[in-house]
Order: sequence, then structure tokens, then C-alpha cells
Amino acid sequence: MKKTKKFIGTLTLTLLLGLMVGCSSENDKKSDSSTDNKSTSIKKIKDSGVIKVGIKEDVPNFGYMNPDTNKNEGMEPDIARLIAKELTGSEDNVEFIGVTAKTRGPLLDNGELDMVIATFTITDERKETYNFTTPYYKDEVGFLVRKADKFKDTASLDGKTIGVVQSSTTKEAIEKQAKKLGVSFKYQELGSYPELKTALTSKRIDAFSVDKSILTGYVDDKTEILKDGFSPQEYGIATKKANTELNDYLNELIKKWEQDGTLDKIYKAWNLD
Repeated sequence: MKKTKKFIGTLTLTLLLGLMVGCSSENDKKSDSSTDNKSTSIKKIKDSGVIKVGIKEDVPNFGYMNPDTNKNEGMEPDIARLIAKELTGSEDNVEFIGVTAKTRGPLLDNGELDMVIATFTITDERKETYNFTTPYYKDEVGFLVRKADKFKDTASLDGKTIGVVQSSTTKEAIEKQAKKLGVSFKYQELGSYPELKTALTSKRIDAFSVDKSILTGYVDDKTEILKDGFSPQEYGIATKKANTELNDYLNELIKKWEQDGTLDKIYKAWNLD
């Protein structure tokens, strides 16, 4: 009986120790895995040999899919290519994925993108969800109108229908400016900038509003951008909130390119101030 009790006690102690070691080992694995996910994001990109970048394809000078060459053109694809060169050794090692204001966040969230470089305006609200680098471009909101309508400024659009892209911050910015001026607007929200330009041409809207530099890509002989500008906009490269290592790395690149004139060369190449 005593031997049986002693054997049971020894067996119980052995099992408990085994469970403790197993749990500790499992926790260590989870901790290591968690750390690995955060600390090797850059390494994973380098190992894969390609970066996946969300860019616009309908914004001339910023992010545009040229139908003649079937290539992505603009300031933002150029920045992405420079990042690819830094991370993988070649500007060609970048996979471009077209995004809109509505899809860029979800595509970043589900891991289909490593980063978004797509006229993504930095706001306090968005910084709660994503990491943003220091701004690589600064702009302001404006209006594209038909010359024949002879609108002179923002106030002259009182009561008119303004076209804005879905899920952008433009409407909010316009509303703030409207309150300052004591005017009001109606709105039509569409999915893309080309749709808004078509709506302006067909007189379904009275003005197409977004950041002025974006509007420059849609000016023609019958349209003009009003001189009025408001609500300064800053564009940053967005990454997942937990991916601080990649954000810090990209942030240093933007700062370096701002100081050494690299960004200025890109602006000039695409006729951007």
C-alpha cells in the first residue's frame, strides 16, 4: 500500500512538472511568434523579394495606370519603386495593387498589402487605426468647375451640387469651410475621380472637389480650378498599426529623401509643386 501511494505521488508530480514545462514552452512559442511577427516584417519582405503596394490608378501625376503602356505612372509609384530598391535591391521588385479611397484600408487590414501609397490623407482619426509616415506631400482642397458657369470662389457655389469621392475626407472638409462662409451645398458621392469628371462634364454636378493637385490631372479646355483653397492635406505612407518596425523604416527613408532632394526631383518629374 505504501509503495502504491509513493508511486502515485511520484507519477502525479511528474505529470504536473510535464504540464508546467509544456505550458511554459507553449507560451514561449507564442511569445516568440508574436515577437517574430512584429520584428521580422522587414525581413519577411526581403525574403519574399517583393513589396506589395496599394496605389491609385486614376489620379494623373500621382498614381495612374497608363492605358498605352500598361504601366503605373506618377509620383507615388516612383516612391514605391525607390522603397523596393532599398528593401530588395531592385526597383522592379514591387507589385502594384490598384486601390480606391474605399478599398485601400480593408486591403491593408487583411494583409494583401504591405503598405499604401495612395493620396492617403493623414488625420487624427486614421492614426488610431494605421501607422503613417511623415508627410511626403502637402496639398489643399479645391474645386474644379466649368468655365461657362463663371464661378469665382467657394461662396459662389452656395446651394450647388458638389461631387466628391466615396470614403474620402473631402466632404467633411467642405462642410467645415461652408460653415465658416455661411453657405450650404448638396453632394453627390461617386466611386472614382473619372466618374466625377464625367459627372461634371455632363452637368450632373456643379463642381468636382478633391485636393488641388489631384484636380490638375482633370483640367481641360472647358474647366478650371478655383483659386480658393482650404483644409491643408498631408499624404503619408500607411502601414498596419502593429507594424511599427516597417513604419519607422519608411519614415526614415522619407526624411532622408526630403533632405537630399530626392522628393523634389520626383515632384518636378510629375509637374507637382
